[in-house]
Amino acid sequence: MISTSYQRRLPAHLIAGAFAFLAAASVTAATAPAKPLPKGVTLGPSVEGITEYRLANGLKVLLFPDSSRPTVTVNVTYLVGSRHENYGETGMAHLLEHLMFKGARKNRDITRQFADRGMDFNGTTSLDRTNYYEVFQAANDNLDWALQMEADRMTGSFIAQKDLDSEMTVVRNEYESGENSPSSVLVKRMESVAYDWHSYGRSTIGNRSDIENVRIANLQAFYRTYYQPDNAVLLVAGKFDPDATLARISRLFGVIPKPKRSLPAFWTVEPQQDGERSFAVRRQGDVQLVMLGYKVPSAIHDDSDVMAFASSILGDVPTGRLHKQLVETGKASQVFSYGQTGYAPGLQMIGAVVKKGEPIEPVRAALTEAVESFAATPPTEEEMARVRRLYENQMERSLNDPQQVGVALSETIALGDWRLFFTGRERIKTINAREVADVAQRYFRRDNRVTGTFVPEDAPQRATIPAAPSVASILEQFKPRAATLVSEDFDPTQANIMKRTQLTRAGGVKLALLPKKNRGETVTVDLRQHIGDEKNLFGTGAIPQLTGAMLTRGTGRFTREQLSDEFDRLKIVGSLSHFQTTREHLHDALRLVAHVLKEPAFPKAEFEQLQNQALVGLEASRGEPQAVAARALAEHFDTYPKGDVRHANTFDEDMAELKAAKVEDLADFHRRYYGSVPAELAIVGDFDAAAVVPLVDELFGKWKAQENVAPVLRRFETISPLKKTLDTPDKENGVYIARLNLDLNIDDPDYPALMLANYVFGEGGLRSRLMDRIRQKDGLSYGGGSQLDAGDLDRAGSFAISAIAAPQNLVKLDAAVREELARVLKDGFTAAELTGAKSGLMQQRIQTRADDGALATGWTAYLFRDRTYEWSRQFEDKLMAVTLVQLNAAFRKAIDPAKLSVVVAGDQQKAKPAP
Repeated sequence: MISTSYQRRLPAHLIAGAFAFLAAASVTAATAPAKPLPKGVTLGPSVEGITEYRLANGLKVLLFPDSSRPTVTVNVTYLVGSRHENYGETGMAHLLEHLMFKGARKNRDITRQFADRGMDFNGTTSLDRTNYYEVFQAANDNLDWALQMEADRMTGSFIAQKDLDSEMTVVRNEYESGENSPSSVLVKRMESVAYDWHSYGRSTIGNRSDIENVRIANLQAFYRTYYQPDNAVLLVAGKFDPDATLARISRLFGVIPKPKRSLPAFWTVEPQQDGERSFAVRRQGDVQLVMLGYKVPSAIHDDSDVMAFASSILGDVPTGRLHKQLVETGKASQVFSYGQTGYAPGLQMIGAVVKKGEPIEPVRAALTEAVESFAATPPTEEEMARVRRLYENQMERSLNDPQQVGVALSETIALGDWRLFFTGRERIKTINAREVADVAQRYFRRDNRVTGTFVPEDAPQRATIPAAPSVASILEQFKPRAATLVSEDFDPTQANIMKRTQLTRAGGVKLALLPKKNRGETVTVDLRQHIGDEKNLFGTGAIPQLTGAMLTRGTGRFTREQLSDEFDRLKIVGSLSHFQTTREHLHDALRLVAHVLKEPAFPKAEFEQLQNQALVGLEASRGEPQAVAARALAEHFDTYPKGDVRHANTFDEDMAELKAAKVEDLADFHRRYYGSVPAELAIVGDFDAAAVVPLVDELFGKWKAQENVAPVLRRFETISPLKKTLDTPDKENGVYIARLNLDLNIDDPDYPALMLANYVFGEGGLRSRLMDRIRQKDGLSYGGGSQLDAGDLDRAGSFAISAIAAPQNLVKLDAAVREELARVLKDGFTAAELTGAKSGLMQQRIQTRADDGALATGWTAYLFRDRTYEWSRQFEDKLMAVTLVQLNAAFRKAIDPAKLSVVVAGDQQKAKPAP
């Protein structure tokens, strides 16, 4: 119920110790009680006068009799804190803590009863636990009442709407109080910036809107889930009779049924931070703050104990290093260092307070340098002895005060076992200076740092985001327009396409014109130009690609910006070679495209931008697994000399060609190589075919390049198999690519059967053989597939397989691919798979022809090869005629896994088996 205050104290992670040191604690065998244990109670371990018992319903009981003071402390720790809250429920664990004082079935006015008995009481909520305690005069009546009250409110609290209505405003006010504190606000922002996913990134107090709007049903469900005997530890410490008290506990708590529910599992692990982060809070205030946050291990990790030493050596006052470097030199008025840790990895917070108006940047720099250079100057023996003495004295005082023991044990109970309090004490004795320096070196690192500053500002420049209006209010005045957009029901069969298409010529341009009524009067244009031949393109390097990219960056009439505006005005979407516009704008769009193609200006400033972008993009791909693997495989299959347009460049060759390019080279290349005779042009959609032919003839029909134009063909080559692994450090994902060259042309008799076989094996999506294995069954990959390529004018075909996977799964992925290939070659595909492939491929092809863009692209491809959609119809007939025998025979003939070249790329450090 009270807010947490920070002071010079024993850090929770130090008193916790670590499970690894449990055996090192001074744990003694449990001694038998003076009387037989109550029914259903079992005896647990005992440490230095504290004895554990367990009830049949799962409740743990700790008894710590001590007659040195005439008081008793009763403390109940529930293993639930703010990290257990869900979306929209932040602050709920703390809000529930407040409601636990609002009464239960047998104790309807708990706070009044506390007052009548003069008891000191409270409740606190943290990241991992919530605890309730009362301290009172040792008397059987007081103890009886305290125990029955805790048993009553464990499962019988009202958690009522009327109490939420009143207590919400109280908690909200507690939230508001924290918002007044610069340090409190800075810590909240530190938590949220430091954590991407883990719930430690949410402040325990919660978000204001969640506090104000949380439903009572959510609170009740949270209460029923976590406030149960198997999720609680009851501690009684002070002056009491252990046997009688255990009997009372058994009677009062033992009747609570053991819950049937299972506690929710939590599996979120905060990923490694991959770079320094910084933020600023600007509010009205009278002080400046700078704070550093470093991710550190869980409080039950051994490094956490060691980090506590580093924290004290840095932040203690007046002996700490930061005090001497920053406070005594006048740079800062105050320094601090503490660990906010728990069951999961936490934060080490280190900071300084700076007087308003004084420069904060030098303090930030000095603070960062002092912390991150700590490992270079290991602690002295004097520093180690001082910290060890401080912690040992604090632990001794805690053990001498039953009330302090109860509160301190709540922290270690939340970590998993109360005995960690004692293992931490034993660990203190063995920590040495080298360990402290090593831990500082591991965690006080730039890329693990979050820097926050609180900057006082009288007029913060904030943006107020208004609430969204209701949808009903928006639609209230809406008056819909009458439907005016119409289209025809177009039949995408090859016969209808042939019937509807006009094939003609406009000068040197082959034309395919397919008018049809489209919604919105849209029309799609596809232009296929041809540039150079095998010989005259030799040695041109990056010039052809750069020339194409420069065309839309300015012309003789338009700047780049003006061109963009013109494209928008004419509703042109796409590129110069493939775009959509509307019937109204088609002629002007064709004129604009022709102008851009014929009259580029090649502005030098734009060229320098393009060149720089290309160089940066290429450099960025050097470490990308996909790019690295693809390039390595292409280089392996390359049989062409450097300078040939078919040559597979290395990274360095691409880089050199880009750097060597000059804007004058681009202008010269355009002048010599660009033209539209020969070319193929297809227009599909809402337009007047008769009107467009003379326009195409005017714009493109006579534009002939100076250089010769001829198809650049590839030759089939048998390439020896390769298996190569490439290291791409610091990449979470890896890539698998495999390839096999095929002597294959699209007119070959086996091509239809191979297309179907490839569909079944890897192109058919999640139900393909490949994806069914590597994703559905083995869970190795999110995406993958196979690809079949056949030459149209040559015989340079290939079969390829690709997939992504975590680096540690790439070996398994390769094995799975080979097993699936072997299974197909041995057992063959099934009749059902063949039927499914025919249906799937045919439906895909029909859907493709129903798309105007694909239809136009198909026409230019067919025109280039002197074919029509009649070839498509005949090919589909061949597809449907493939038999199961032909399917399997074709695949077995073409695919030999022994000849497959495989390249995998990934972080090889991550690929190593976990230790």
